[in-house]
Amino acid sequence: MGSIIGWIDFEEKERTRMMEVIKMFREQDTRDELGIGVIRDAFSGMLFPGTSTIQTRAKYMLFIPWIYRIHERKKTLSAEIADKARRDEIKLSNALLKSDDIDGVLGKEAGAKLQRLPSNVYWSGLGSWGIRHFPGSQEEYHKYLDEYYTRQSSQILGDNREPVEGPLKENWDPYLPEPPSGFPAEATLKLSLHEAEYLKEKIMKYCPQTLLSHLVTSTSGTVDCKYIWEHPELYYFTSSHKTQVRYAQSFSLFMHGAFLLYNYMLAYNCKREDREALMEKYRSMLEEWGAEIMNAHELLSNWYEAEFWEVVESQIGATPFPVYAFVNNWLKIVFAENNPFNVISNPAAWKLIREREIRLKKTKRARLANERALELWTGASGTRRLDFRWNETKRIVNDILEGLEAGEG
Repeated sequence: MGSIIGWIDFEEKERTRMMEVIKMFREQDTRDELGIGVIRDAFSGMLFPGTSTIQTRAKYMLFIPWIYRIHERKKTLSAEIADKARRDEIKLSNALLKSDDIDGVLGKEAGAKLQRLPSNVYWSGLGSWGIRHFPGSQEEYHKYLDEYYTRQSSQILGDNREPVEGPLKENWDPYLPEPPSGFPAEATLKLSLHEAEYLKEKIMKYCPQTLLSHLVTSTSGTVDCKYIWEHPELYYFTSSHKTQVRYAQSFSLFMHGAFLLYNYMLAYNCKREDREALMEKYRSMLEEWGAEIMNAHELLSNWYEAEFWEVVESQIGATPFPVYAFVNNWLKIVFAENNPFNVISNPAAWKLIREREIRLKKTKRARLANERALELWTGASGTRRLDFRWNETKRIVNDILEGLEAGEG
């Protein structure tokens, strides 16, 4: 029987986080095998609030409220809203697949069988950007609609035709642009100037002083760099943003070696036919990683442990001690080596990685402690460098910038 993952849907942020975890389980090279996700998420939320690894394009931030606002105007009942909104989301997906730009269309492969609807994917981000005003989860919103309609119809108006008890709080931003004619049967991922300006203004208001806000307001155009620290206008970032990006880059680089060593240790202990090839693969990757650290003079000269944790904890509060201890102990081992590549034969490094996995997964599920768990290893797990959602954010930012540029043109 296959494994089943379930959770109680109380908090929308937790729901989104669980979706990201499930995605990581499907993508073996992105899994957080050593439990540093809290720091990864701290930098991601600090730099790019309202985004997630399961988002694709900026216009979904308009598609979802458009669909729901249309149904609110129709007074679609709570008992019917989930099914009717789902049909509209599938209709939207079909319309987008007929357009010239289908990159990032949610439902491209699943079609009508789509389980993870765009409204689920973007619900949390819509709140972060101030587009969704209803404070609860999507399911709570569905249940609330009947009460909302009742409150709407029972408002008592004064002589000035204004509600005596004040206006009923709307579920969606009243300044949301209107959907184009024919929506959702007709749609495109391209943002108009008005739509791009609206999203830019929401980010500026609800995510002020963040790098995301800087990217949509103060950069000259779209980019296609792999990591945010490779952005061509990094020099013009604010001092605060440069510090955040520098520590994100350092953390990504330094901890990458821990995941490479973890996979080398799995290769060393496994009984696969390609064991030797895997060991050589990770030996080579560790060697390249060690050389990269030795050449990263600026990062090394500007690494201050206290300041790093201050940046992290400005976002999440106190770091869980096991995470704090693991990261600090790993960095001490790396910095103590004349060549970081030497961690491949350092008993202290092996002991730290093994004990960290066992602490996280317990002996039964830890690959380095349980032969059966090791047999399930695919040959790569957690080997991708952390990019802190930049790959997804880049596309969303580019969508907004393209809309602004096209309008100016």
